[in-house]
Amino acid sequence: MVQKADYYVLLGVHRNASQAEIKQAYLQAAQRLHPDKNKAFGETEIFLEVQQAYETLSNPKRRAKYDETLPPEVSQSIPVKFQVHYSRPNLVRLEEPQMLYILLEIKPQADDGSRPTPPLNVCLVLDRSTSMRGDKIDMVKASAIQVMRGLRQEDIISVVTYSDRAEVLIPAGYAAGNTKLEAQIRMMQPSGATEIFQGLEAGFNQVVQNVDSKRINHIILVTDGHTYGDEQNCLNLSEKAAQKGIGISGMGIGKEWNDSFLDTLTSKTGGTSKYITRPDDIEHYLKEKFDSLSRSLVDDITLDFKGSPGAEMAYAFRTQSDAGPLSMESPIHFGAILRESATHILFEYRILPDATKEDTLIMLKGNLKLAIATLPTQLQPVPIQFMREVKDKPGSAPPSGLIIQSLGKLTLYRMQEKAYTEVESGQFELAAHHMKQLATNLLAQGERSLARTALMESENILRMQSFSEEGHKEIKYGTRSLIMPGSEESQE
Repeated sequence: MVQKADYYVLLGVHRNASQAEIKQAYLQAAQRLHPDKNKAFGETEIFLEVQQAYETLSNPKRRAKYDETLPPEVSQSIPVKFQVHYSRPNLVRLEEPQMLYILLEIKPQADDGSRPTPPLNVCLVLDRSTSMRGDKIDMVKASAIQVMRGLRQEDIISVVTYSDRAEVLIPAGYAAGNTKLEAQIRMMQPSGATEIFQGLEAGFNQVVQNVDSKRINHIILVTDGHTYGDEQNCLNLSEKAAQKGIGISGMGIGKEWNDSFLDTLTSKTGGTSKYITRPDDIEHYLKEKFDSLSRSLVDDITLDFKGSPGAEMAYAFRTQSDAGPLSMESPIHFGAILRESATHILFEYRILPDATKEDTLIMLKGNLKLAIATLPTQLQPVPIQFMREVKDKPGSAPPSGLIIQSLGKLTLYRMQEKAYTEVESGQFELAAHHMKQLATNLLAQGERSLARTALMESENILRMQSFSEEGHKEIKYGTRSLIMPGSEESQE
């Protein structure tokens, strides 16, 4: 007798899920598996099972009758494990705000080396505006060709170019070994202005044609300039991509592009932006990105949560595995978890006095949802909460060593962020002072080149009342790179 699939497992919800959670899970699964959009072998049967699961669980009487037939719930096997670390053993009743740092550690399970490597569904969205002419466009073309040569037979690739309009240079398809497509890339010529939405939308349309829960679905955006007037359209499209399980990564070449915009755009999907100082480095970063996509154990982890009044999430940052800031609105996309390394998510909370009146404070309560390209249906969400007892006196237990390590790595990055904010608010002397402090700390860590840049920017702030475009990016991405694994080696 063939055992039927557990309807709760099919929808990826707990047995105590609310009707609203069941409906949301069904809509997400139906969007992924509907035969009109997903023609992969076996997916139609799964879609029909998901429909049957929803018809049963959405009806209270049918659900109750179904629940009576279920065996005791068995804990599911997931490829990663989670651990929460706190900066203090308890909160204190105070008449002023207090800070609390929480580190979510995500580690691959030791026995997951045998999991298959998921195939890719990736679109390269390449800037070909007039400002890209010369070495930039030549290196972008050469890099795209090299990346395509490294594709596997099962990988799907598409290439979109854009300026003030977009062109699908290579439609989505299996391109491994197809040298004829290289000629299409070599013919790319720079012209026009930069309108990122044009390229991003065309890239999204290429990826969504083959969006598949069994693939890593991703857009890699390359640009060297500002986009004007279409920023909100880009951000809206990024949210739409996140809902469909499509990640977005950004690469900025030179000094003219808008780093704050690109950070916001990519973080909505769990992606990050990269700063490429020289055209010669484009190939390295593109290959590195494709390599990391291929080494994904979990394509994305999403945190759906509710907060508590008086517990304000002030900051969220991924401190390892492609470091970068995260969105602070539910749902938060953590991005991919690699097979061989842990990922740390650091949260900063500001606790207001009114929140410490009870004996216990729950800062966050929610679920972690894992998207795994090698599984056709979702795993059940993993429940999570951030909670501390509230006492009259502080506890004596020392903070987690991982918290101290993560905060230490993040301090330099936060220092340059603070200086940038001070410049924007007109506090030029204070910003210059903080840049000098940053230079001193960088020197202490052996980062002499970056320290010199910080000192030069402190002078620029006093003289020009602003950062230089190049100096700001060098410091921002330089301090961010120190957070990455293996960044202990000093850079001359």
